[in-house]
Formats: sequence, C-alpha cells, structure tokens
Amino acid sequence: MEANKIMNADLLDLVFEGRNKEYGAYELRRSYNKRIRTALLVTAALFLLALLLSFVSNKLAPSEEDRTVEDVVLEKIAEPEPPKAEPPPPPPPKTEPPPKVEMTKFTPPKIVKDEEVKKEDIPPEVEKLEDTKIAVVSQEGVKADVAVPPVDEGKAVVEAPKDETNYDQTFTKVEIEAEFPGGQKAWANYLQRNLNADVPGQNGAPAGTYTIRVQFIVDKEGNISEVKALNDPGYGMGDEAVRAIKRGPKWTPAQQNGRQVKAYRTQPITFLVSE
Repeated sequence: MEANKIMNADLLDLVFEGRNKEYGAYELRRSYNKRIRTALLVTAALFLLALLLSFVSNKLAPSEEDRTVEDVVLEKIAEPEPPKAEPPPPPPPKTEPPPKVEMTKFTPPKIVKDEEVKKEDIPPEVEKLEDTKIAVVSQEGVKADVAVPPVDEGKAVVEAPKDETNYDQTFTKVEIEAEFPGGQKAWANYLQRNLNADVPGQNGAPAGTYTIRVQFIVDKEGNISEVKALNDPGYGMGDEAVRAIKRGPKWTPAQQNGRQVKAYRTQPITFLVSE
C-alpha cells in the first residue's frame, strides 16, 4: 500500500493487505457492525411485540366480575325399601293312617287233649277265613277284598319350589339395589366434587334448571359399564354427567335372593344455570 494512503486506510484493509479478500473472512469482518445492529433491532422488535400481545390478552380476558358460578343441585334419592320377609313354607299335609286289615292268627296243628286247648288257639271256621288274611296275630279291620293303600314308612315331605331364576341376566328390579361405597351421602359428595358445574354456562345454555337421568349397569364385581344419558338437554351436560359417573370407583353389587347380581341403576343429576 502506498505511504500516502496508509493514514486514510481502514484497519481492516491494513490487516488484509496482500491477502485473498475473496476468501470470505474479509467480507465477514467488514459486515460485522451491520449484522450486530440488525440483530439488536430484531430483538427489540420481538420484545415489543411480546409486550403488546400480553397487554392485548389481559384486556380481552374476562374479569372476575363477569364470571358466574352455578351450583349443582342433586335430586334427593329415595332410600330403597328393605326386602320383605318371605312367608314360611306350608306345613306338610297330614297323612291318614291306612285302614287296618282283618287278620286271623294262624295256629299250627297240634294233637293235645281237649282240656289243654286254649280258647284263643281254637282255629276259626273255614267260612270266616275267606275274607281275612292269615297272620301271626288276630286283628279286627276291613275285609281283605278292600284295596288298602301302601304304607309309607318314611315321613311325608313337601318339596320346596325350585328356583329357576337366571342369575346371569341383567336385572331391572332387585331386592337390594347397588350402592356407592359409603352410602348416599358419599355418592352426593362424589358428584359435587367431580361434576363441572360451569359446562352449561360455557356452552351458552340459557338460565334454568336441567335434570338429566343417567342409566348404567353395576355387575357382580361392582364394575360400572354401559353409562348413557336417557335424556340430554344439550350444552354438554349429558356428556359431563356420563364422564363423572364413568370415572367413579367400584360399587357394592345388587342382591337378589341372597346372591350378587348384575343390575341397572338410574341416577338423576340436576344442573342449575343462573342469569
């Protein structure tokens, strides 16, 4: 570089004097300040944009005064009636003893003196033996030609009716209904904790009271299945009621004739939407 240009030359030109400036390092160092300024400007713009979005979101968010809280009113469930005691089985019928059959004592022939013959050992006349039976003792009764019912040495027993109930079916009515663990109070507390009362308001439901009847099955092990809303007023209330019941714990199964059975259960749930 000429001596008269050294005082006016840039430091970068002095460093790269006599070197290959097309290699890339020269251009990178030459544009370094420009790139730094561009990066600072972009960072500042992004920061300002973030502040602006935060300010706008805070303005658009609903205030605490706009929020309404709806209460869930649970319909009172009538306690199931205790099962009625079954009447005792009827007493066995009285059996009449069979009629006695007339019998005549058989006396084996024996040659003795007349004075030694006892009165009871004297055989009857042949005509009297036609309608009587010969036995070891004498007995008064009906003639032999009368039909005599057979004598049953055992006791008369009346068989109880056979239980032909199919206990694998799903019962609609049972003696003891399925029950939530802890009873009705625990069931009401569970629904209050797990139902989202804001669902109808969030979906634009008008003010009013909405009652949904949800049907489900409790099997022999207490598992819940086939949960469905028998009536659905909409606005997400039917789905919310089904969701809350599905996620519940096991129940105590229903009972029929002392056996645990699979049975239907219906639960009414009421949503209250205020103005």
